[in-house]
Amino acid sequence: MGGILSQKRNKSGTRKDFVSWFEIPAIDFQQAVNFYSYIFEIEMEQVVNEESATAFFPVTTGIGGAITTGFNNETSTGGPLLYLNGGDDLNQVLNRVEDAGGRIIMPKTLIAKNAGYFAVFVDSQGNKLALYSKK
Repeated sequence: MGGILSQKRNKSGTRKDFVSWFEIPAIDFQQAVNFYSYIFEIEMEQVVNEESATAFFPVTTGIGGAITTGFNNETSTGGPLLYLNGGDDLNQVLNRVEDAGGRIIMPKTLIAKNAGYFAVFVDSQGNKLALYSKK
């Protein structure tokens, strides 16, 4: 929900982003890859070995992330809430969540007139995440 509050200076100056990478844990790796590939209509590059598996969200600029399994990953509905980019209208993604095996916790909701919208869902692995869009 960047841009809602004015950016404040810290001792090391300003930062463009306060998130540099994200990982979404998975117990059933392929089910998680299928879930995100379906709701975002994307293909994810996968790296799989004996100890872990990673599927990368396709990005050309900005912050990247991945679905991961291994390294003692645990899925959770608690903890920090990650907001994923819902594109022009987050309903286009949100409307595919339940078909992909997820659950909608909060439908598309207005944050403030000029701030945009958000929605909250639980993915096929039991992780609570959010979507954000301007419209």
